Amino acid sequence: MSGGTFVGMPAFPKAAHEAVNNQTLRGNLRHATHTIRGKRAKAVAEMSDWAELREAGKRIKDHTLRHLDTYLVQLEESVTAAGGVVHWAADADEANRIVVELVRMTGESEVVKVKSMATQEIGLNEALEAEGIAAYETDLAELIVQLGKDRPSHILVPAIHRNRGEIRDIFAREMSEWGRPAPEGLTDTPAELAEAARLHLREKFLRAKVGVSGANFMVAETGTLVVVESEGNGRMCLTLPETLISVVGIEKIVPTWRDLEVFLQTLPRSSTAERMNPYTSTWTGTTDGDGPQTFHLVLIDNGRTDTLADEVGRQALRCIRCSACLNVCPVYERAGGHAYGSVYPGPIGAILSPQLRGTASEIDASLPYASSLCGACYEVCPVAIDIPEVLVHLRERVVEGGPVTRDGNKVVLKPAKGHAAERAAMRAARWAFSHPGALRTGQRLASRTRRFHPRTLPGPGKAWSGTRDLPAVPAEPFRDWWQRTNGGKDTSK
Repeated sequence: MSGGTFVGMPAFPKAAHEAVNNQTLRGNLRHATHTIRGKRAKAVAEMSDWAELREAGKRIKDHTLRHLDTYLVQLEESVTAAGGVVHWAADADEANRIVVELVRMTGESEVVKVKSMATQEIGLNEALEAEGIAAYETDLAELIVQLGKDRPSHILVPAIHRNRGEIRDIFAREMSEWGRPAPEGLTDTPAELAEAARLHLREKFLRAKVGVSGANFMVAETGTLVVVESEGNGRMCLTLPETLISVVGIEKIVPTWRDLEVFLQTLPRSSTAERMNPYTSTWTGTTDGDGPQTFHLVLIDNGRTDTLADEVGRQALRCIRCSACLNVCPVYERAGGHAYGSVYPGPIGAILSPQLRGTASEIDASLPYASSLCGACYEVCPVAIDIPEVLVHLRERVVEGGPVTRDGNKVVLKPAKGHAAERAAMRAARWAFSHPGALRTGQRLASRTRRFHPRTLPGPGKAWSGTRDLPAVPAEPFRDWWQRTNGGKDTSK
């Protein structure tokens, strides 16, 4: 994996086609997503001011993005004043170089990690491994993925595609290769699986000298970073090591401490359906004799500035990584997260990945089409990201560039076919709708010849009808039906 792309993955249509034929995967996803979405709905229904909180979160994020340059400078000043060191990384390669060098400076050859989408996005674990540094994931789901030599498939629950039996087999087979082995006779009950993970990770927590984290939020006015989690592994990684390195996207800023009041209500209810997260850890620089004595903050751009420049697409940067959109998406439920070819799956991944990485690859050019545009994702988003609007916007960008082909190792964007045909069709439709007599004649002709209509469209239309059923033409045009049922009067004029 490099820069968040699953190397070797096909474009979404092919990957999804293979995934929907995996009955075990579909069963796992259906059970998990329906359970989470049901609990979330109940948790949200408890809040009489949910709509106001949602709007407040949207406004805070939009304000911050409009003034991101100012708040980034303020954050750097606050972190530095609190005893931390701030590093700036333009892309994934630079961020990885910085982190590798910081770990080398400690003389250590292993790190413990809090679950972090940003480090997955840049491929940090692989970069560390290439330099002889072992990175141990401590989140239970991330541990399952790592031990299973797998890829995450969900923002909140990376191992959502695995059932309990599969997890038991992974623990029994792989734990001994990474440290303390799984207990003899391990069953697939959740309590036993959690205890096996706890015992396996405890020795790593106690000997680790370097911790690596992300952050859910960064408070510009105080330089405080915030991680919310449910297991306590984050608290261990953030307090026990001597050196803490936090890798965070530049969009994770909120201006003031007070702004957290909104997000610490909406995030847990939208993600885990809890009223509040069991563990909310905050840290501000360093404190003598308490917690890590060296703190580094690595701020990564990696396509975020380019995304910010897009007036429609920039709303994707509001995302607080709750994953609510994944749990209600009919496409994600059937295709699973791996089909998206990115560490950001589901509806938010379909708009975030093509903006962070561009649409020059086959994977990214296909992602804006990985949606039915049903709008369920927008309805549950706690910061009101209009994902369908951005999807349509990105589809336009892809079409303007044309489909992607491969010429050796070179990516070639061919001129988009069908542009001329599409324009001609729109001109014909405009003419027909502005000439009622011609429209009526055409409708009657279509109804009388409907038995001869093809099931698929010819020429450029094949791409459309290849994945959709053509709507059936009614036996009688609406205007004729209206005249017949209204005493012969044509009241439609």
